[in-house]
Amino acid sequence: MAEAVADAGALVMGYFGQNPETWDKPGEGPVSEADLAANDLLQARLMGAFPDHGWLSEESADDPARLSRSRVWIIDPIDGTRAFIDGKPEFTICAALAVDGVPVAGYVFNPAKDEIFAAAKGQGATLNGAPLIADRCALFADAQVLSRRSVLKSAKWRGDPPGGRHGYVNSIAYRVCKVATDNWDAAIVLNQLSEWDLAAAHIVLQEAGGLVATRVGDLIRYNAPEPTIAGLVAAAPPLHGELLAQLLPP
Repeated sequence: MAEAVADAGALVMGYFGQNPETWDKPGEGPVSEADLAANDLLQARLMGAFPDHGWLSEESADDPARLSRSRVWIIDPIDGTRAFIDGKPEFTICAALAVDGVPVAGYVFNPAKDEIFAAAKGQGATLNGAPLIADRCALFADAQVLSRRSVLKSAKWRGDPPGGRHGYVNSIAYRVCKVATDNWDAAIVLNQLSEWDLAAAHIVLQEAGGLVATRVGDLIRYNAPEPTIAGLVAAAPPLHGELLAQLLPP
């Protein structure tokens, strides 16, 4: 998986800043020829090596056969395609392996910044080989949050929203991985997202000591018949619980 993701990143960088062909998927946003090329590479490499695994990717037609497989690859060949098209270095290549609905290994690679977030169950998480530990203990009032600005509107919170620094990057996976660094405290998504947006970053933050749940605190299991997730709150404890307690229900 590490080699396949690295090669997909190199392939994608051949398109970055070169005006690749793009088009819109109805109701889903933009896609580029680089997304499809990276998807083809990852599928050929990973499924070629493990043909008995299931496959779930944003850029592949969904095959219901995955539902009968214990081990499933969950792939987003470019998470943050809009940033990629706009020439912003805020996109990632995401690959995760889930076993019985639980991510057990994942890579989130930002090739434009040469940042590789990696994790395996029980083995910790790393950024470019250096251990990641999500140990920031920010107070709720000072929490520094990666999200859309609309998330921090007061109408969505029981009291005042988190009052620390706010930021945003287009890739959901990149936001979650940044919570495992020393720069950010939480990533919040209030709208629906897809399994491929999160699976790889989920295992990275979890192995770094952080927590990941839906916006109402439910456990996330992967390879569902409908591969969507009802929002996201990602943070280290105890801030994670405080964010969930203060968010109003949808």
